[in-house]
Amino acid sequence: MGAKNLHLEHVEDEILNQGIDGGRGAVYFLLGLRDMLKGNSKSRVNMTVKWDGAPAFFCGLHPETKQFFIAKKSLFNKTPLYYTSEDEIKKSSDIGGDLKDKFLIGFKYLSRLSWNTILQGDLMFTDSDKKEETIDGMKCITFQPNTIKYAVQKDSELGKTIGDAKMGIVFHTTYTGGTIEDLSASFGANISSLGHNRDVWIDDAKYKDESGSSSMTAKESVELTKVLTDVGKQFHLIKKKDLDTFRKIQDTVAAKSAAGASYKTYTNGLIRGNSFKPTYEGYITHFESYWTDKVVGKVKQEKTKQMKREIGEQVLRELRSLKNFLIALTKFQEKIVEAKSIIINSLNRIKSIGTFVETDKGLKAVNPEGYVCIDINGKAVKFVDRLEFSQNNFTATKNWSK
Repeated sequence: MGAKNLHLEHVEDEILNQGIDGGRGAVYFLLGLRDMLKGNSKSRVNMTVKWDGAPAFFCGLHPETKQFFIAKKSLFNKTPLYYTSEDEIKKSSDIGGDLKDKFLIGFKYLSRLSWNTILQGDLMFTDSDKKEETIDGMKCITFQPNTIKYAVQKDSELGKTIGDAKMGIVFHTTYTGGTIEDLSASFGANISSLGHNRDVWIDDAKYKDESGSSSMTAKESVELTKVLTDVGKQFHLIKKKDLDTFRKIQDTVAAKSAAGASYKTYTNGLIRGNSFKPTYEGYITHFESYWTDKVVGKVKQEKTKQMKREIGEQVLRELRSLKNFLIALTKFQEKIVEAKSIIINSLNRIKSIGTFVETDKGLKAVNPEGYVCIDINGKAVKFVDRLEFSQNNFTATKNWSK
């Protein structure tokens, strides 16, 4: 089975996922984006926009039969599941309700394009999803595929195009291979060969800065350079041996069915609490509390409780022996997020479609979901303001669940 594009990691977590090489890669991503935003055409990275669409469509020409097909993630099942006709979709027990309607519309209109490849994209709207609303005195066409509501000025060229379309989709990933089973993913999508059909609004996810307004200000550039210097200092304090030991400890914790005591669970909890300032003391407290309450506390037999206590005490001793490493790791991640925030703020200044979340108090203007950064080797990571998007997910009123 080839590589499939189903999950991306946050740049600040690469050091946990890939060790020292991942940490070094995170630094290179930040440096490359700094160069890109400063107008350096030799930057080693590219950027795409994360659209908050749903559901995901995999579609194109079957590599062997050359028939047009559409599929969801079950394309990558052990026995691939895909649809080559509307009738197959109607009869499918794997798709139901609103999702079946979306797939029928997707097949009807996407099959009319000129296909020579396989692409993955996120559905943004069907005709019935669009609404006309007035936002800040401006007549807009809006659609809300998931958490974020998108709005475009009705009488703009883009607004007229979207107004005429029966569906809209943003493609972001290309698949190649001689068979469905051998498909492998590469980030980015060339939509130029698909042709034009007024019934389908299509776009690629490539970051487009046509106005130049997203370039970093001089103040941002100075601030980012300072933060990146701090990132480098903290990275040099992280020893590979200690990082490898820490990652093994995390694997042990997960193997003991105690993933809630992991460092990633700790930092994810900080994000849900609208903060990202991890500390050595904070993680130790989190580990102790979780292990006592959830691991030892859920066991009834005293003998098993004692065994669990001893395991927890051993892990704590190992974690405390890594105090200096953990201090450097938490500061490294905090500075990565700080640098990421400066970059995202610069990227957010240019967008052709307004983005909002609908709360119980009305529409709230927000930034795009985030971005995907891709290096010259095809490695990709997420650049998302996790604090903002977590809050948006918490407060938003969604139209339907994917």
